[in-house]
Amino acid sequence: MLRIDNLTYRIAGRILFAGAGAVVPAGHKIGLIGRNGSGKSTLLRLILEGDDAIRLPARARIATVAQEAPSGETSLLESVLAADAERAALLQEALSAEDPHRIAEIHTRLADIGSHAAPARAASILAGLGFDAEDQARPLDSFSGGWRMRVALAATLFTEPDLLLLDEPTNFLDLEGTLWLEGYLRTYPNTILLVSHDRTLLNSAVGGILHLEDGKLTAYAGNYDRFEATRSARLANQAAQRKKQDAQRKHMQAFVDRFRYKASKARQAQSRLKALARLQPIAALLNDPTVAFDFPDPGELAPPIITLDGCAVGYGDGDPVLRDLNLRIGMDDRIALLGANGNGKSTLAKLLTGRLKPMAGRLFTTPKLRVGYFAQHQIDELREGETAFQHMARLMKGAPDAKQRAHLASFGLIQDKANTPAGALSGGEKARLLLAMMCRTKPHILVLDEPTNHLDIDAREALVMALNGFPGAILLITHDPHLIEACADRLWLVEGGRVAPFDGDVEDYRRRLLGVRGAPGAKPTGTAGGAAPKRNKKQARRDAAQARAAHAGLRRGVREAETLTEKRAQDKARIEAELADPAIYDGPTAAMVTLLKRREEADRRLAKAEAQWLEAQSALDAVEQDSGISQSNP
Repeated sequence: MLRIDNLTYRIAGRILFAGAGAVVPAGHKIGLIGRNGSGKSTLLRLILEGDDAIRLPARARIATVAQEAPSGETSLLESVLAADAERAALLQEALSAEDPHRIAEIHTRLADIGSHAAPARAASILAGLGFDAEDQARPLDSFSGGWRMRVALAATLFTEPDLLLLDEPTNFLDLEGTLWLEGYLRTYPNTILLVSHDRTLLNSAVGGILHLEDGKLTAYAGNYDRFEATRSARLANQAAQRKKQDAQRKHMQAFVDRFRYKASKARQAQSRLKALARLQPIAALLNDPTVAFDFPDPGELAPPIITLDGCAVGYGDGDPVLRDLNLRIGMDDRIALLGANGNGKSTLAKLLTGRLKPMAGRLFTTPKLRVGYFAQHQIDELREGETAFQHMARLMKGAPDAKQRAHLASFGLIQDKANTPAGALSGGEKARLLLAMMCRTKPHILVLDEPTNHLDIDAREALVMALNGFPGAILLITHDPHLIEACADRLWLVEGGRVAPFDGDVEDYRRRLLGVRGAPGAKPTGTAGGAAPKRNKKQARRDAAQARAAHAGLRRGVREAETLTEKRAQDKARIEAELADPAIYDGPTAAMVTLLKRREEADRRLAKAEAQWLEAQSALDAVEQDSGISQSNP
């Protein structure tokens, strides 16, 4: 479907692509990843606009989401249907056509492209992205820009182009829209090239990864997790090979230095000099560490730190957005809010952070409680002419410059970045500045509303690690399922003007959501407020005990496979240690060759053991999921 051959491209003298090449076969779904600013969006633009180095089939239909939100008095459904230009033109022509043969041709073609089913398909896509039947009949101009961008996405998906180019499609979606989109892209019938920093989306919706780094495109089979594992292994091998080559160079250079002026050894010394010149250097690993975040320790407070008793909250004199809030938050709580946009998640965040006052009921906070609040819109409120250091100096008056700079450095804003005007910082750097500003008071609770929107994958993983190491409370609002699964211990569902615990995990919520939004075969599961059907407790314990006994063999198989995998990994590590010893290269060549063969065999055995372990664990997971037994059961 798509071939890129020797692509070279510069912007303002900066090389984005240097002889890059890649092939995307028809029907494949590929994730395009790379650090912010590496050129991913530029590559999509070049594919759309055309370049001598980019080849596509003749008459291939290519589409991407419009950068401008659609507007006008057209209804959402009509706007999406109009995106299929061929269908719209045929329907218009059918109104005025008089030639019976042409009319027959029109209706035959309309049948071929599924015109009669188009309204239902368009409505289904809109529903998946959060628009109910009433919304779909409303005009575009009655929605905000973010919601209209969802309509633009729906229109592009509706056209089903041969090559679908998507650039961060979840940026304007909530968690619910993101979960629906994962399933839709997974079953998309044509080719996809997807730019995303959403790890979960890259794991569930694509079957291959294109990694853009240093102007080159490198292809990896499998989803993002497999890419990460494969690349880590490749980098480790590259580091080992470089270390081995450095030892070989050192040994050869020592021989040259010792014997180059000795007549009996001069010829051998010259030979080694030529060999050194021919020895192609292995590139050093880039010193580009993941940006770290360091949330300060706030100290302990007696629980609960926040209590809501019968609270209602809203805006102005209008009706409450949320009511009957009876909630408790302790220092060790990690809570993520579920619920579609517009249900009141951000309203609850503003209540907890003091931006809104209760309209009814009472809100209690522990004395000396410090609250940190990150809201995505705050990026627009940064003073573009002020540097990151000036922002921090204004908030940390009286603190030594060194302390202010150290605080910025703990969020990745070091050296020149601290002295860069906010207007010149990237979106990710602005997000780091906001996090640094939020944490200047050492808050006991972090309320984070979409903190990952401008962060790349590495920065998101750094944020996950920092949040998991933070000793205070966390309240998360995010469309990133991976962030929720990695950081949250409790889920609250904000729906219908209420907030209640969600009985289940993200996967339960996914199935519940897809069932509500009409995904084939999906069934609602998980409930708010614990309304799940109850069984007799004694019978439930008896059933669980019987199931655990029946599955003991599977668990034993998992333990044995895990033990074998650890042994194989230790065997490989011992061989790697021998290969890392420079002395091995001074000895007989046969010994080194034997060791390399042993490492190859160790790699094969480790891969086989890991596959057996994964197969055993998958079998156990499947059986326990069917029986409702947790892996944590004894």
